[in-house]
Amino acid sequence: MSGARAAGAARFDLPEIDDFTRPYWDAAAEGRLLLRRCADCDRVHHYPREFCPHCWAGEERVSWEGASGRATLYTWSVVYRNDLPPFGARVPYVAAVVDLAEGPRMMTEVVDCAPDALRIGMPLEVAFRVEGEGEGGAVVSVAVFRPTV
Repeated sequence: MSGARAAGAARFDLPEIDDFTRPYWDAAAEGRLLLRRCADCDRVHHYPREFCPHCWAGEERVSWEGASGRATLYTWSVVYRNDLPPFGARVPYVAAVVDLAEGPRMMTEVVDCAPDALRIGMPLEVAFRVEGEGEGGAVVSVAVFRPTV
């Protein structure tokens, strides 16, 4: 448990990074989004899992690959109240589901866009927001999306 969590400064937006997810979070800290691809069925998935959720191929058949960072908006909701730290300081914010160019859907947040400008199917690109220190003091960057320029 990180020092911030042990000291009572609970945060509900930081992942617990383990050996399996470390490549994902290390890439995010470098501004890259990773997905998992199955060598058996050639399908990509997100969120990262050690097996293929499509054909159930094992860990040795699924590998990390870089994503393009492009997506389209599938749906969203504007959050006006959230009492969990640190979300309350961010309201209102746009919780969203996007369709990644590679196929999977991803839960995320849309930033740099007024809620009334959002449209289903609008093109988005990945950006990364530094959230603070996660497990072991590592800086955590979280993928968010913004309208393409």
